[in-house]
Amino acid sequence: MQRQGIGGSAVIRIRAAGSVLLVAHLLFVAWLTLRPLDVPWVMPTNLHPFAGIRADLRLGASEAARRIGEDLALLAPLGVLLPLAHGRPAVSPLASLVRTVTAGALLSLAIALLQTGVPGRAVDIDSVLLNATGVALAHVALVPAARSRLRHRGARQGLRGAGPEEPAQGLTPTIPRVGIAP
Repeated sequence: MQRQGIGGSAVIRIRAAGSVLLVAHLLFVAWLTLRPLDVPWVMPTNLHPFAGIRADLRLGASEAARRIGEDLALLAPLGVLLPLAHGRPAVSPLASLVRTVTAGALLSLAIALLQTGVPGRAVDIDSVLLNATGVALAHVALVPAARSRLRHRGARQGLRGAGPEEPAQGLTPTIPRVGIAP
């Protein structure tokens, strides 16, 4: 019998864990970003890319690091959770990155649009950019190594299951009673 990668039950467990963690994180993000704030003054809407980041940098290094870090970290777990919920260890790294960052950017844009109707919240295009950057950084830092580890672990399990009479790749199928056409 031929084994390919990690077992079916392992893939199901990985997808289930990824899906549960993804839903939990999205609920947390929704609670954090879409609850009304009782503030006396609201920042104006920022639709000019990098204007908010420049303003944060003028506040000082520690305040800028805190504000930029919050926006980078808010959706960064999606860079790992989306591929985890998808559950395929053998996929193109570039395609996975593009899909994950696109999904993260669209989710961030949806949050920004929903915030227009929430009291005390204002749209900031820099948050969308930083959220998407955080997703990309988390994906690039963790997902390729994790997929490589899963593929190597699956290959080792496939080699262990092969005996001397059956090579690791499996037997070549033969079809008996097939004649040559006239």
